[in-house]
Order: sequence, then C-alpha cells, then structure tokens
Amino acid sequence: MIYMLDTANLEDIRQVNDRYPIAGVTTNPTIIAAEKRPFLDIVRDIREIIGEEKMLHVQVLARRAEDMIEEALYLKSQIGGNLYIKVPVIPEGIKAIRKLSEMGINTTATACCSAPQALMAATAGAKFVAPYINRADDTNVDGVALVEDIQKLFAISKLDTKVLAASFKNVRQVHEVTLAGAESITIQKDLMDRLLKNALTDWSVNRFIEDWKSVYGTERLIQD
Repeated sequence: MIYMLDTANLEDIRQVNDRYPIAGVTTNPTIIAAEKRPFLDIVRDIREIIGEEKMLHVQVLARRAEDMIEEALYLKSQIGGNLYIKVPVIPEGIKAIRKLSEMGINTTATACCSAPQALMAATAGAKFVAPYINRADDTNVDGVALVEDIQKLFAISKLDTKVLAASFKNVRQVHEVTLAGAESITIQKDLMDRLLKNALTDWSVNRFIEDWKSVYGTERLIQD
C-alpha cells in the first residue's frame, strides 16, 4: 500500500513523515495557495523534509498543453528529486501527459471523475491516476465503484498505471477504496491519524499501563 500525505503544511509534513510510512506528499494549487508563502519556497521546503527519494506531486496551472509542458519542465528544474507532475484530465492535459511521458517525465493525472478519463490518461502514459472519491459521491457517483471500474479497465488493457485515490472525508471511504483495489491513497493528516484511532485500542493501552503501574509504580518498562 502506498500512503501519501495531501498537504503543503510543513508542520503536518514533518509530523507525518516522522511517524507514518508515507511514500511522499501530494499538493495542488489550492493546497499551495492556502499556505500564503512563495510557491517555490513551499515545495523546496517540502522536498527538504521528505528527502530526494520520496515522491513529491506538484500540479501545473496552465490550460494549454504547450504551457503545461513548459511549467512541468520548470518544476523539474527547480525542485528535483522524485518528482511527479500533476496534470488535469482535460483534453489538453492528456496531450501534455503524452508528451511529458515521451520525455521521460513522471506524471499524475488529476481531477479524475470518471473511468474513461482514467483510461485515457493511463494510455497516454500517466504513472498515477487520481480519482476524486468524495467529489464523485457528492455528484451521486459511487466513488468506490469508480475505483473498481478503473482497476478493471487497467487490467483489461494491461496498464501499469496505479490508482492514487484522493478526496476523502472519512475513514470508511478510505477503507472501501482500498478494498476495491486502489494501490495508493492520498489523505490529509487528520484523516491519517483517524485510520489508527479506536476506543478499544486506547482502552487496552491504558489498562496495560495502569496494571503495570499498580505493581511497579511507574509507567516505564526501563527503570532508571
């Protein structure tokens, strides 16, 4: 399973990178803009925190393929490391994905809300396709079924593209899309924390400590 953190908040990235087995960080223009700092400073700081080997997904802003490619090359020259260029699945985006793939630049097809979009992007050469789960649900499209359909199409066409499921609101959605076969997910810190949250687990840990403390008078296994 590939876990990605979906944020540009440096403190969240530091905490999650230290705590959980994440493979990298995903961003988008909205996430970047929320930090209200110079764009390149943000992505370079993220790269410094996660290192060169972990994935960093950064999105282009242009609408024309030629401009998307120019932005992608600029990002590649300015950021470095294991970089993935996020490109929306509009017609010009598919063109850009195809051209960038021919140039050996890794791409992630984003803003994907249908299986045909995902198949076209994967055929064009995208390494990841990011279906928006909660946004699909909000438009009366079953986000989990969307992932299942995409996986079936990839299998039929023998495509190596991975599904990077995105846009979640709760743990249940995450659980269901992983059961549906998504190889990777990208979520925010609070939701990643909630994947491990369970009242019975907390109760068990507290019980272990209290029972130990009642005999040994300390909450530590190693005595000073």
